[in-house]
Amino acid sequence: MMASKAPRLRCLFSSHTTPAPIIRQPFSRPFATEVPDPYTPSRRPTTTFRDRLNVGPSFDDFVASPPSAETSAPTSSDLPSSTDDTPTSEPPLRTALVGPANRKRQITRLPTWLQTPIPTSPNYKRIKSDLRGLNLHTVCEEARCPNINDCWGGSDKSAATATIMLMGDTCTRGCRFCSVKTSRAPPPLDPHEPEHTAEALKRWGLGYVVLTSVDRDDLADGGAHHFAETIRKIKDKAPGMLVEALTGDYAGDLEMVDLVAGSGLDVYAHNVETVEALTPVVRDRRAGFRQSLRVLERAKGAGEGMITKTSVMLGLGETEDQLWEMLRELRKVGTDVVTFGQYMQPTKRHMPVDTYVTPAVFEMWRQRALDMGFLYCASGPLVRSSYKAGEAFIENVIKKRKGRRDVTMVDDVGRMSQDASI
Repeated sequence: MMASKAPRLRCLFSSHTTPAPIIRQPFSRPFATEVPDPYTPSRRPTTTFRDRLNVGPSFDDFVASPPSAETSAPTSSDLPSSTDDTPTSEPPLRTALVGPANRKRQITRLPTWLQTPIPTSPNYKRIKSDLRGLNLHTVCEEARCPNINDCWGGSDKSAATATIMLMGDTCTRGCRFCSVKTSRAPPPLDPHEPEHTAEALKRWGLGYVVLTSVDRDDLADGGAHHFAETIRKIKDKAPGMLVEALTGDYAGDLEMVDLVAGSGLDVYAHNVETVEALTPVVRDRRAGFRQSLRVLERAKGAGEGMITKTSVMLGLGETEDQLWEMLRELRKVGTDVVTFGQYMQPTKRHMPVDTYVTPAVFEMWRQRALDMGFLYCASGPLVRSSYKAGEAFIENVIKKRKGRRDVTMVDDVGRMSQDASI
C-alpha cells in the first residue's frame, strides 16, 4: 500500500510568502480658497407618525402674523352697513395640500381673523400662578379659549378677566364640541373651594367676575348648593363685585335654578350652544334646547333686574331660518344678552367645523339681534360666552340700574320722613 500524501502547510510567517501589494492613494493638497463639498446626511425614511403630523394644522396656523395687503382681515369698510342686511364681500379662505406624496388631500387653513398671539405677558403668568397655588380651575384653560391672552394679559390684574370653573375640571357629560375632561364618577367636591375662590377674586380686585362649572349629574343637586355658597362668599368678601354665573341645566330641576339665582348674583347665564335642530347632535343627550329655554325663563323671574344671557356657536351647519327661530324663542323667555362666536374644533375627536363664518356675517347677526330687542349682543369669530367687552357693557348697565334704584329709595325715604313730620 502506498502511504497517503500528507497535506502541505504554508507558514504564514514564512519569508517565501508573497506580500500583498500596497496601493498608495495620490496625495492632493487643496487650495486655501477651495470650498469643501457640504456634508449630506442620509435621508431617514418617512414614518406613519410623521405623515399624521403633516396632515394636522401647522404651528403657523395658531399664531397671529403681521397683516398683509392680501391676508389681512376685513376692515370696517368691508362690513355691512345698517341699511344693508347682507354681507358685501367675503375674504378668501386659504387651502393647502397635506399628507404623504401618494395620499395628498386638501384642507382649509385657519383663517387669519382666528389667529391669536401666544400668551407671554407677566400678568398672564401671575394669574396662572395664583390659580395653581389655590388649586382653582378656569374654563379659559380647560376649554382652550383663544382669548386667554386678551383676558389674562391686561396691564394689571384689575383689568384682567378670568372665568373660574367650579366643582373640579371633570364633567359628567360628553358634548361633542367641548374639550373638558369627562367621567361618570368625577372626584368629590372640594369643601374649601368657595373660600379659596372668594379669596383669590378679592386679591385680584376685579370689578366683574364670571363663575361657571362642569355638569355634575352624579350629585343629587347638581352642585347648585356649592355654586350658591361660592357666590355668597364672594359677596361677603367683596360686596361691590358684580358676579355672573354661567350654570348648567341641573337636569331640568328648576328649584336648583331658583337657589343659584337667589344667592346674590347679578347676571344669570346659561348657554343654548346651537339651534334646536342641531342640539341632539352637538350637545350631550341629557341636554335639550327646550330645557335650556325653561332654565333661562325661570332665572329671569327669580328677581327684579336680573339679567339673563346665553351664547351660540356658529359654523356647525346651522341655517339662517334656524337662527331666526332660535332668536325668536330666546326673546319669548325674556333673554337680555346673546353672544355669537365661531366654533373651533378642539381636537380631532370632536365635531369638525362645517363653515368658517366671516366677520361680516357675525356683524350682520349682531345688528339683527339688537333690532329684535336684545339689550346687548357681542358677535365675532373670537367671541365666547365670557367675552370681556360684553362684561364691561353689562357692568355699566347693572351699575346704572342700581344707581336708579338707590335714587328711588332715597326719594321714598325722604317722602316718608316728610309725611311723618307732618
